[in-house]
This record gives sequence, structure tokens and C-alpha cells, in this order.
Amino acid sequence: MERVWYFAYGSNMQRATFCGRRGIEFHRAVAARLPGWRLVFDKPPLLPVNEGYANVVPDAASEVLGVAYELSAPALDVIDLTEGVLIGNYERRMVSIMALGDAVAPAGAFTLTSERRDPALLPSTRYMALLIDGAIEHNLPATYVEFLRAVPARAQSEAGVALQELIDSALDAMKPRAGGSLKP
Repeated sequence: MERVWYFAYGSNMQRATFCGRRGIEFHRAVAARLPGWRLVFDKPPLLPVNEGYANVVPDAASEVLGVAYELSAPALDVIDLTEGVLIGNYERRMVSIMALGDAVAPAGAFTLTSERRDPALLPSTRYMALLIDGAIEHNLPATYVEFLRAVPARAQSEAGVALQELIDSALDAMKPRAGGSLKP
């Protein structure tokens, strides 16, 4: 089965989200960086809950740290489905990445970006905890974890809680089978 690489910089860095909530299986995970991009938290969700989500935007003077996952091509399709790529929530894009430390990672990986932005939005403290947990799990540098901890955030809104419950229910219903393909 063909394998591809996916670079996660948001909540998908956390294994409980990536493997548990989304049901994605991966072959290997490598701490990596995405040079020439900047992490922002101004991507609105599909439904208005007044919370921002992670996004990356081009910025030659910056870099984003995250996790490069080696996975099956069908698992990448599941990411597209669960992240709303098929309906314009994000766009899948090939980017150049570099492994951190002594790890070996490919020169290229798919990641998700969006042109949908609202600078008035802040992420929720719940969402930021997922990113921080994922960064710690994958041994990203302490300075990056501190950067994530310093991002201004707000309590999750009631609408955000309701949307999260709805999405969790939908994700559970379509968890992939072994190998990364969707349930029949």
C-alpha cells in the first residue's frame, strides 16, 4: 500500500485526537519543522462558535513545528474528510519539511491550509491544551511548548461545546477500519 507523509501542526499532533478521535493509523511519527510558514489561530470553524483554529500562512522569516506522520494514502483521505477539505474548510497542500534532531523525515509532506481567516478569533483553552499535549508527546522543543502556552486563548463557548459533541459523534460513526479506509 502506498505511503504518504502528513505534517500536523494543530490538534492532530496529539495522538488521542489523531488516532483516537479521528481514528487515523500511522506507521511512524517524526518531530519536524515547516520553514517559511507561520502558525496562526484565526481560522474560523465551519459553524460560527466564535473560536479560532490553527492554520499556517506563508512567512519567509518564520517556521512552524509539528509532527510528520507516515501513513497510508487512504488514511490521508480520511484526514481530508474529517478536516473538511472536501467542503472547503482546509486545502491540502504539499510542503517542504525538515526533521528535528537526528530523526529522518521526507523532504515533502502534505499539510492543510486555509484562506478562511478572521483575526478577531481566539482559540479555546481546550483546543490549545490539545496542541500543547501533542507538542510534549512528540518532544518538540520546550521553547515551542512555551510559545504555545503563551498564545492568548478563551474559555470554550457553549456553541463550541455543542459543535464538538456533534463532530465527535460524527467522527465516531465514520472511524476507519484497519488500514485507514472508512467504515462501510
